[in-house]
Amino acid sequence: MRGARRMTGDMSAELRAAARTCFDAALAAVEPGRLVASALRRRAAVLALEAPDAVATHRGRVLLIAAGKAALAMASGADAAHARDGVVVVPHAGVAAGPPGVAVLGAAHPVPDAAGAAATARVLADAARAGAETLVLVLLSGGASALLVAPAGDLTLEDKQAVNAVLLASGADIAALNTVRKHCSRVKGGGLARAASHAAGLWTLLLSDVVGDDPAVIASGPTVADPTTFADAQAVVERWLDPAAVPPRVRAHLEAGRQGGAGETVKPGDPALARGVVRVLAGNRTAVAAAAETARRLGYEPQIVTEPLRGDAAAAGARIVERLAAAPRDRPVAVVAGGETTVRVVPGGRGGRSQQLALAAAVALAGCPGAVLAAGTDGVDGPTDAAGACVDGTTLARAHARGLHALAALAATDSHPLLDAVGDLLRTGPTGTNVADLVVALRPAC
Repeated sequence: MRGARRMTGDMSAELRAAARTCFDAALAAVEPGRLVASALRRRAAVLALEAPDAVATHRGRVLLIAAGKAALAMASGADAAHARDGVVVVPHAGVAAGPPGVAVLGAAHPVPDAAGAAATARVLADAARAGAETLVLVLLSGGASALLVAPAGDLTLEDKQAVNAVLLASGADIAALNTVRKHCSRVKGGGLARAASHAAGLWTLLLSDVVGDDPAVIASGPTVADPTTFADAQAVVERWLDPAAVPPRVRAHLEAGRQGGAGETVKPGDPALARGVVRVLAGNRTAVAAAAETARRLGYEPQIVTEPLRGDAAAAGARIVERLAAAPRDRPVAVVAGGETTVRVVPGGRGGRSQQLALAAAVALAGCPGAVLAAGTDGVDGPTDAAGACVDGTTLARAHARGLHALAALAATDSHPLLDAVGDLLRTGPTGTNVADLVVALRPAC
């Protein structure tokens, strides 16, 4: 950002506070309980799902199934359903009391565990028992792909854990990751819809954590048709993974599926989908719009990056600062973006995609007035204790004063220790929602 005036302490504090206010407003806009409550209405004995273009109704018993980082909050907003039994699956740290009669079970994220397998077995069994008088109400949010685990064919939980772990470190995007997950699972890719095929109906409410809000990608699409194939899953594995890192049973399962020896995921037109209704309640674009409007209220001219953030996180951070530098200098400016970048993790690197993005932004901002907040809306960025980071034009100098080198940390995908040392990590704890990542970049008039 050449030509800009130097960063001062007061300016840094003001920009950081404003960025956090924008982030908090984004979280409020995607509060899961409120979103679910606004979609469901009860009129006497009739439950209605109200959507912009249609209304679905049901009279009778409701089985509640929820999974994801926002599952418990979503379930709390479903009072109108009058569900008195069901299962909510959340990360272990999020287990708490749920609606009366509904079990809240913990599972591991991002790599599945035996508790997740047991919880998923219960979900599938409950759905299979739902008869013609029962509506299955499914509430899904980001994280459900890992929390719901039911190995297909001869695969074991250990196989699923191994392939999931190497895919997470590979730099593959969520669509690619979920393509493999779906073809190694009995619950994903429409598997839950198959289990609930005898129910009176299957309503799915989604809080989207994926770019484009595609229901087939959100939570790996357990209640919708899957357009991908075993051949697509094989292509992902071949592109992103060392063959030696893929469990032999996974390779054999995908090859058998490609040759027709293993059942495909649910495809469009399958009878299991006939009574299904799907609604996306909110997503990343909702959060971005709320952050931009809050920036406007605070006196910044907002510029929304319409193309979702994708690809390498460090490159995305540099682009955000370029956008900030190119904005008119006669007014305070906010650049707001959202999406889900990727990081090809170097062994030993500690951090997450938001921290990697923020550190790259700090390098580009060095010495100039501006701040960049990058964080996961779920409050978790990679396998760390941080949601992300908020950096400014002084971050690099503060790191160098401690003998820390940002470029080396970026190359090693080891952003967390540096950002922690300079006090730039953003720690929120789990937020109870999840709509991918948000970036708020602010610059004063200069």
